Amino acid sequence: MNITDIKVRRIMEGAGKLRGIVSITLDGVLAVHDIKVVQGEERLFVAMPSRRDEHGMYRDIVHPISPDSRLQIEETILSAYRTERDRRIAEEQSSDI
Repeated sequence: MNITDIKVRRIMEGAGKLRGIVSITLDGVLAVHDIKVVQGEERLFVAMPSRRDEHGMYRDIVHPISPDSRLQIEETILSAYRTERDRRIAEEQSSDI
């Protein structure tokens, strides 16, 4: 399984713990939307798309099965998020000049 495309849909600095919304495409054939980049106690992490069940608990709709695939997906998403965030910051700074 390969992530063939990543789109950072939104970046929200200073909006609570939510930092961004990302979509990925796997092997060019399956898109996963509404992946969240969240600021945790010690680091950024990725939260998969979820919905609330009848008991009020949130359950992932899509999620990696193995720890290795979760790590690969998280590292790729966080790298793309940081790159896009830095690009937007640089763009804002250059427009302020």
